[in-house]
Amino acid sequence: MATVKDYSVEEKLSALVKLQKIDSKLDEIQILKGELPMEVSDLEDEIAGLHSRRTRIEEEINGISEFIEKKKEAIAEADALVKKYEKQSTSVKNNREFEAINKEIEMQQLEGKLAEKHIRDANEELADKAKSLDNAKKQIATKEGTLNHKKGELEKIIADTQKEETHFSDMETDARKSMDERLLFSYDRIRKNYRNGLAVVPVERDACGGCFNAIPPQKQSEIRQRKKVMVCENCGRILVDDDLNNSVEIK
Repeated sequence: MATVKDYSVEEKLSALVKLQKIDSKLDEIQILKGELPMEVSDLEDEIAGLHSRRTRIEEEINGISEFIEKKKEAIAEADALVKKYEKQSTSVKNNREFEAINKEIEMQQLEGKLAEKHIRDANEELADKAKSLDNAKKQIATKEGTLNHKKGELEKIIADTQKEETHFSDMETDARKSMDERLLFSYDRIRKNYRNGLAVVPVERDACGGCFNAIPPQKQSEIRQRKKVMVCENCGRILVDDDLNNSVEIK
């Protein structure tokens, strides 16, 4: 980070309050969006997975269909050979030739029956795959409908808040540039510890504005003097006096 001038403690505290108020505005915008960005992302991932599944099933269906066609060709070849051998059997010269031809006929007939069984099994598998494909397509249609709805909601919120979000994002960037690096590090660390993102809070009604733990009078006096950065002993948030907090405004 670039070197910044040596600000007084009061100036550092004012900068912290300003940054907190800017970040709180940005947090409010994110709250408006709610879980929609995550839901949209999850749905997109889920739909991508369903599309992959549909493609895989379609490839499996094509493979089974090709297998069935090959078995049909095998049956046709077996039938042709049976007819050929039957024709040859009418002109055999001895029993040995007759028995050999009969074995070939039986072999081809068995080949044909086995191919028919393979086709029946494949057709059953094909029917199951067709159901799975239909189910995947329905799931995709349902998920895409939900995705389009949630995207529409999110896009509306973004459109309504884009100008405001850009304004406060630019303010945040500028505010960070002039802050003490160590204070900024502490501020970011504290913010991450709390869901409401409050790292800098005023003392209100003799208590911490973050955790509402009572602040002793002596410590309150030190906070009002603005001579050093004070933190809540209970929650670790940075404490400022109410007057300083109210004096910092952002638009």
